[in-house]
Amino acid sequence: MANTAHLVRRQSSRDLNPQRSLDRLELKEMRGRLVALENGTSYGATNTAFDDSSPNTKAAMKTTEKVASECTDAKATFRPECGEDDRESWDSKLTFLLATVGYAVGLGNVWRFPYLAQKNGGGAFLVPYFIMLAIEGIPIFYLELAIGQRLRKGAIGVWNQVSPYLAGIGISSAVVSFNVALYYNTIIAWCLFYFVQSFQAELPWSECPNKYYANGSYVSEPECITSTPTQYFWYRTTLMASEDINTPQAFNWKIAFALVIAWILVYMCMIKGIASSGKVVYVTATFPYIVLIIFFFRGVTLPGMSNGLRHLFTPKWHTLSDPVVWLEAGTQIFFSLGLAFGGLIAFSSYNPVNNNCYRDALMVSLTNCFTSMFAGIVVFSVIGFKATLNYEKCLEEKNQSMMLTTASELNVYSTPISNPLSTLSPLSSTIATEIECDLEKELGNSAAGTGLAFIIFTEAINQFPGAQLWSVLFFLMLFTLGIDSQFGTLEGVVTSIVDMKLFPNLRKEILTGVMCLTCCIISMSFAHGAGNYVFVLFDSFSGNFPLLIIALCECVAVAYIYGLKRFADDIELMTGSRPGLYWMVCWKYLSPLAMLLILTASLVDLVVQGSGYPAWIANSGQTEMKEWPFWAVLLICLLVGIAVIWIPLVAICRALGIVIIDDNEKAWFPSGDLKEFHGIVEHEVTTAETLLFCIHPDGAEGLCCPTSAPRDEDDEI
Repeated sequence: MANTAHLVRRQSSRDLNPQRSLDRLELKEMRGRLVALENGTSYGATNTAFDDSSPNTKAAMKTTEKVASECTDAKATFRPECGEDDRESWDSKLTFLLATVGYAVGLGNVWRFPYLAQKNGGGAFLVPYFIMLAIEGIPIFYLELAIGQRLRKGAIGVWNQVSPYLAGIGISSAVVSFNVALYYNTIIAWCLFYFVQSFQAELPWSECPNKYYANGSYVSEPECITSTPTQYFWYRTTLMASEDINTPQAFNWKIAFALVIAWILVYMCMIKGIASSGKVVYVTATFPYIVLIIFFFRGVTLPGMSNGLRHLFTPKWHTLSDPVVWLEAGTQIFFSLGLAFGGLIAFSSYNPVNNNCYRDALMVSLTNCFTSMFAGIVVFSVIGFKATLNYEKCLEEKNQSMMLTTASELNVYSTPISNPLSTLSPLSSTIATEIECDLEKELGNSAAGTGLAFIIFTEAINQFPGAQLWSVLFFLMLFTLGIDSQFGTLEGVVTSIVDMKLFPNLRKEILTGVMCLTCCIISMSFAHGAGNYVFVLFDSFSGNFPLLIIALCECVAVAYIYGLKRFADDIELMTGSRPGLYWMVCWKYLSPLAMLLILTASLVDLVVQGSGYPAWIANSGQTEMKEWPFWAVLLICLLVGIAVIWIPLVAICRALGIVIIDDNEKAWFPSGDLKEFHGIVEHEVTTAETLLFCIHPDGAEGLCCPTSAPRDEDDEI
């Protein structure tokens, strides 16, 4: 089937090629008639004897001459907008970079990387982290930016153009992005709720609330005393958490209202596509860095901050022999860069065809890693402060207990014993030995995710002078970190639907509104007592396994189907320089192997360790791990299955002659002009390329089966 379709496409291209050549010749001739660059003198069709003196005609000719002049301007500038490309585009390079940085840099950089670093060997964790960044993170990031910019479509259109049998990769990316967007906006709603609560005269999570009785008396809430004020406010006030996922309590109208506001804000920022979201990222992408810098200077001036930084970065080299450390480093790199969601492909498809995607990939990836480490310094300087306060408080309580015990003993020995059977109270005699004060244990009591943001960090902020201001800044930072990542996630879905023309008569702003409304309705499943547990289910399973499978298929599609030489030729045309052997080795061997190992290790860990969710037990004032019920396991299987099933399903349907994705329209890509602009000569296959990738001197590749016609037949316009 593939060979037959390939022959048909080649024959069609040959039939159309003479006409395309004539069209190109006519276009060049018209450009030559319009303006001349020599001495700024016009000639040909600009003969004044044949001018139409009407004002409208003169204005039109001036506009035409201006456009033509721009298109044929000095070779230092290549202007793709003067061709046949009618696709949306970024208004500036800075807008694209900010949008991509905002998409890649998210909540995981602040509340997951610091926890993983201190848990997995401190400074030693940076070794597997940067190794996985080099062989997995940057190569796939580079691949997605390049393929999106070259084929100029969303994820579905890109992989359908690589091969009609691979269109399912794009559909799977869109489905995963939709599932992740559902629960990700719930985090934004929680941040909005805490942000509003931060404006109170006294932070509501700073002290335990009172429990009132019918006679007017009151005591501090026992559940809060058992836990902490920050835990109580998070689980009971904010989440209204039930004791398990099977028994949701009343509908949480506060979080529901926050969800509605969050989805309205997302829609307002995306209503005009990249034209509106591109402007918003100037705020959402830069504000988190401003707040992190403010918190950095605040954190390094806190007592005990050195203890936190020492705990974070002191290397424990023995952890490098633990495969789990490498697994978590690879997983963190993969998800923190936002790979395989389709958002990067969508963003890069709006770039000019001659954009330097290689430089962008390096810049954004390294910025992402720098942000993670900088956030780790900020977080653990504050955690070090909190841990030091708790440690000093513990020592003070222990010293007081010892003094009370000593005073009691002295009082006993100095007082006549009236009752020979009387002894010291067991509590007073042993309390000093029961209190254990351990600074390292306090430092190790950090958490990842919501536990870090809404419990541990808020507890530390309570100790700051002007805690309300710091709380407002912190949750506003989390909000901006989350919302621009949400833009990229949803843009991957919307762009794919628009490019596939599933609703050709529906304007993009209406499609975006329908998408946000649908997500808002479904996300109400997170706004009840068990909503946090449903959130944990989505967070744990809707993205991890499907995204690894999708990224693995992307590498295979480019390296073994589209063709490494062809992909390298495309990058050379776009950027003017050919990707080195290192990147090609990563795309064909190292990156797929790394993802295959991570996927296998994750599945083995899931089978061996099992999975569950932390349920809040009100009586004990702490969380307890519980197993997923049967219906939740079915939902997990559905979330994973509905995301990855499209990859084999579309291929099988295509083999049977059933066309699910029908998009054979080629994107505008001026190969000839780019080759002339960059001064590119035909690349000669090197011995290393032949040995490493089985690329033959004629350009054919071993184990590769390109499914599209050669560039000189159908790419050049």
